[in-house]
Parts: sequence; C-alpha cells; structure tokens
Amino acid sequence: MIIGVTGKVCSGKDTLANFLERRGFKHISLSDILREELRKQKKPVTRENLMKLGNELRKKHGSGVLARKALEKIKEEDYVVSSIGTIGEIKELQKSEKFKLVFVTAKQKKRFERMRKRKREDDPQTLKEFKEKEKIESTGGKESYREFDKCKEKADMIITNDKTQKDFKKRIEQMLVNLKKGEYKRPSWDEYFMEVTRTIAKRATCNRGRSGCVIAKDKQILATGYVGSPKGLLHCDEVGHDMRQVIHEDGEISQHCVRTVHAEQNAICQAAKQGVSIKDATLYCKMTPCRTCAMLIINSSIKKVVCEKKYHAGAESEAMFKKAGIKLEFFKEEVEHYENQ
Repeated sequence: MIIGVTGKVCSGKDTLANFLERRGFKHISLSDILREELRKQKKPVTRENLMKLGNELRKKHGSGVLARKALEKIKEEDYVVSSIGTIGEIKELQKSEKFKLVFVTAKQKKRFERMRKRKREDDPQTLKEFKEKEKIESTGGKESYREFDKCKEKADMIITNDKTQKDFKKRIEQMLVNLKKGEYKRPSWDEYFMEVTRTIAKRATCNRGRSGCVIAKDKQILATGYVGSPKGLLHCDEVGHDMRQVIHEDGEISQHCVRTVHAEQNAICQAAKQGVSIKDATLYCKMTPCRTCAMLIINSSIKKVVCEKKYHAGAESEAMFKKAGIKLEFFKEEVEHYENQ
C-alpha cells in the first residue's frame, strides 16, 4: 500500500506519517527530495529555497517530477509519501493501483497556534500574515506551487485533527483499517456531480440516450435536466422515436430522434425559467454535447463541460469549445454507443 499525505500547514501531516512509520511503513517526503538537492547545491535549506527549487524542477520536468522521483524509490513494501501539494504529483502517484490519498485538516486558528509553537524563523508571525500566505497556497499560483483546495477534492479520505493527539491516533488507526479494507472512497466533486447526473438520467423518456445533465457552481447545483419531449407533448417511450436522416457534406448519413429536447438544453431552460445565473458554471453530461447544445452552452457563459464519454459526432462541438475557451473534460476516452447510432 502507498498512502499519500496532503493537507495545509500544521494540520498534522507529519504526525500521521510518523505514526505510519511506527506501524512499519517506509516514509518518503517530497520535501526531503528537495532538501537533498539543495544540500548538493550547497544552498541553505529554507522554505523560500525549497519552493523556488520545486518551481524550477516542475517548470523543467513537469508538475509530477517529485512524485516520479519518489516512485523510483518505492519497492514491494508499505510506503507513506508526504509533502504532496499539487494535482500533478497526485496524478503521477495515482498511476500506481496501490496509491490512496489522505487529506489532513484542522481549523485555521488551531493550525496557526501549532505553527507559532514550532518557532521557525520564516513562519508568519501574525494570524493575518498566516491567512494571506495560506490563501495563496490553497489555490496555487504566484510564488507558490501548492494548490491544497484542489488536492482535497482528489482525496480518498479526509481525516480531521482538531482535538487531542490521542484522538488523532485513534482516527489514524480507523483510517488505516478502512483503507486496507477498501471500504471508503470519497468521490471528487466531478465524480459527485456526475453520479447525480446519472440519477437524473433515469427520468429521461428517450431510450436512445437516457441522458441527464447538472449545472453546478461553487460546489452547488444550480439546475438539472434530462432528455425528453417538450412539456405537454408525447414522449418517445409512449409513441416511439421521430427519426430523421441527415446527409452530411462527405456523404455520410446519420440518424437523429427530433422528438426530444436534450438534457443540456432542458437544464439551461430550467435555469432561465427560475432566473438563475449559470455564468462561469460547470456543466456535467453523459457525452459530448451536440452542435446545438454546444452553441447554447457557449452563449450561456458556462466555463467548463465534463462528460462521462464521447459522442460519436462530437468533433465539431469539441472544436467550438476550444475556440470559445471552454474547458472540456471526459471521464472516459471512449464513444457512447446507443440504438440506431
């Protein structure tokens, strides 16, 4: 097993890693890899130099460079990898099926108190300075490479350390039991909203797609929709499909059911009907939106589209999203297949 540990400063990451060491885990710290390199370069091991060197290595070799170096050291034993701070590092470590990510958390004021007790010269001296520095390290950018908010979303488990050391050790014990049994897998926000999309799709009334859609922003659902006929009209499940053929310029013939309003369109209509702004939101759907849906998404100022699979005729939509600056992601790089495709 490889347990990755991430979390904001003074949350208890080292305590967790040290506990696992006593349980027989080998410990690799990504920060220690940087420290070794600084010593080779005969430079002072300071927080500033660690961050500067980390940025230089990532710029030159990619965001997962430290994780790759860690994986090179890992043998057929249990390991704990600490000082993880970027999505690139997580993606690199996730290439191992044995990897599980744990995010350690505690209240901000509590963590500041712990930091003050350790008395490091380059630590912030006031709570205001602490908050300002942490804001950068939470979201990434500027002089910091860390992006802890995004790392939290990728965690398989979140463990809280805001009480006593005894309580924290009990939680670590339970965490270890759960991870070894594989009982717990906390979904990311994208996985969470996609699962909601699948549930919504069960209301769909056209069996060629049975698609659902969720539009969300700031981790909140704004609108939903599923494929079906316009309000008051008969559905495909009741009277069958209304199939039309389209002859393309290259001579290819495709078939489409025109009885329904697509899930994405219905979600956008729902938002408009309720007066809910979907500007800068993320849209979740079953497969690449069709050309018409893509145009509506662009004009709705949606900034990101997440699809479970690809649509066999989705190339034009993908090109449109790219030109419009809309981020497009797929859970699976495979084409969705359905009746009379």
